[in-house]
Amino acid sequence: MTLTMVDSPLLRMVRSSPTDYWNDSCSVDDLAYAVERGAVGATSNPSIVLEVLRKERAHWYPRVLALAAEHPDWTEVDLTWAVVEEMAVRAAAILAPVFEREGGRAGRLSIQTNPANYTNTARMLEQGLRFASLAPNAQVKFPATQAGIVALEEATYRGVNINATVCFTVPQALAVAEAVERGLNRRRADGLDVEALHPVCTIMMGRLDDWMRVLADRDDIAIDPTALNWAGIAAFKHAYALYRERGYRARLLAAAYRHRLHWTELVGGDVILTMTHQWQVRFNESGVEPRSRIDVPIDPAIVAELSERIPDFRRAYEADGMRPTEFDTYGATVRTLRGFIKSYHDLQGAVRDIVLPDPDVIAPA
Repeated sequence: MTLTMVDSPLLRMVRSSPTDYWNDSCSVDDLAYAVERGAVGATSNPSIVLEVLRKERAHWYPRVLALAAEHPDWTEVDLTWAVVEEMAVRAAAILAPVFEREGGRAGRLSIQTNPANYTNTARMLEQGLRFASLAPNAQVKFPATQAGIVALEEATYRGVNINATVCFTVPQALAVAEAVERGLNRRRADGLDVEALHPVCTIMMGRLDDWMRVLADRDDIAIDPTALNWAGIAAFKHAYALYRERGYRARLLAAAYRHRLHWTELVGGDVILTMTHQWQVRFNESGVEPRSRIDVPIDPAIVAELSERIPDFRRAYEADGMRPTEFDTYGATVRTLRGFIKSYHDLQGAVRDIVLPDPDVIAPA
């Protein structure tokens, strides 16, 4: 199948550099726009699924009712995960031509395991194995929590293409890479294929920036406000340099966009950038021509000020800034897990409202 391509800065970026980009949503319309402009993957999580459920109401509301009728003994939890899985399969089908064109090296749809299970390796692994079976181009998200690191190593060993999420720091990214290496080496030692595996580690740059701003306000830190825009980029570039130096086989992915620098400063790297539809449109209409800046160092004065004024930046930036036992309690991790878990419960509530609508708010016939 031949894909129709639309000229744009993002398309020119992927054609002129090793940098790829994904659509940070599994919305059918948004994904079609992205693929036409060079995107080679997509992601989902509870927040995204809830957004798509509402955006594609004409499709999903009747589908939820049909599922409930077909499976009268299902709970709203069963229905919720059925929607998550169907939505993922639907998006994966759009990416199938990319997957075929790239020989499996790209064209994958990432599905996030239940964020409420972030402390339970066995439950994450069980769900991850199921998600991996949904489509040939499925990729499974595991959080870079202490238990999630263990789960993604075992999933890698079992042949699952993983995407580490809820990751903000260099220590987390290194722990993910080491876990992936252990999983791949165990597969190879057992005579199993490793060439079909393309593991990814996400660094949520914007959420690290957000946490730095929270700390600056909470702790009354008078810091150069422009420095706060560089925290996530600095952590990403440092992790990328270490990945190259150590020869890790996982590929870094930049997420949680907040401003243009999150795009322009990473162009040229053998990395993936995952962007919402809104940011893709902004970048494509910006008039900015992408050029390689991945190897342009962050101003040392900025890194020094962040490190000296905000201890949590130092923990995020330095390779040994945190131990795995500290991952779950790091501020950006806690904030993100709480948000994802809330979105998961909100998604259940949205499914409930479709199947069991509140009679107090239904207009009389």
